[in-house]
Amino acid sequence: MRLVADSACDIKELRGMVFKAVPLTISTDNEEFCDDGQLDIHRMLDILEKHKGRSYTACPGIDAWLEAFGDDDEIFVVTITAGMSGTYNSAMAARAVYLEEHPQAKVRVIDSKSTGPQMRIILEQLQQMIEEGKKFEEIDGAIDAYMQKTRLFCSLKSLHNLAQNGRVSKVVASAAEVLGISVIGTASSHGTLEAIGKCRGDKKLLVKLQALLDDAGYEGGKLRICHVENEALADKIADMIKQAYGTTDVCVYKAGGLCSYYAERGGIILSCETK
Repeated sequence: MRLVADSACDIKELRGMVFKAVPLTISTDNEEFCDDGQLDIHRMLDILEKHKGRSYTACPGIDAWLEAFGDDDEIFVVTITAGMSGTYNSAMAARAVYLEEHPQAKVRVIDSKSTGPQMRIILEQLQQMIEEGKKFEEIDGAIDAYMQKTRLFCSLKSLHNLAQNGRVSKVVASAAEVLGISVIGTASSHGTLEAIGKCRGDKKLLVKLQALLDDAGYEGGKLRICHVENEALADKIADMIKQAYGTTDVCVYKAGGLCSYYAERGGIILSCETK
């Protein structure tokens, strides 16, 4: 059984699994960055911070998905939210082509309705069920229910790229920068970024995040945190979570290219299991 995802999952490999991450691209009118695991993210962030024109992302083409599918008969695919990207539709188009050529195959394309750490948690759950020996149909039937028990939250210190990408108002982005506030958001049920609060300072952010986790029903299960050149804050959040909930299944890691583009320098994205 094979697992495939786009590069927004920030995973290069899943130990013991046949896994492939298909890169998205980030572009300006003058530069193109391929989120292939070799990307110089620091340089990309420097360029984007100074860039005043349009910037945008592009989903993988059908051929890239087909290459990632290989020739397996059972494939699960996890994509970044269809609410902010055409990646899910591209993967579905590739699935249709693949099934024409491999009519015996089973391919499930899952819209994560999220990104980054939430995609990682979904992939880890798929891996666990595969390793437990569950059949394709069992996994297909169980993964949607599992996804309903996961949440994503983010803290964004800059909205520059989201504004240049047309995702938020440039007025709102400028106000956030001038006031020096962090915008707190979540992945909505429709797979869009929903702003749910704002705060100034790391101490207030820690308090706010714990309140959000409590409200979401987090009780110490799996939690993943990615950061964009802000490891110190990510570690503080991890320590707070371990102390508050007694959990040890917390992982902190650097965001890849796509998540770094949207979260920007200083940004934090976390996802957790809920009860």
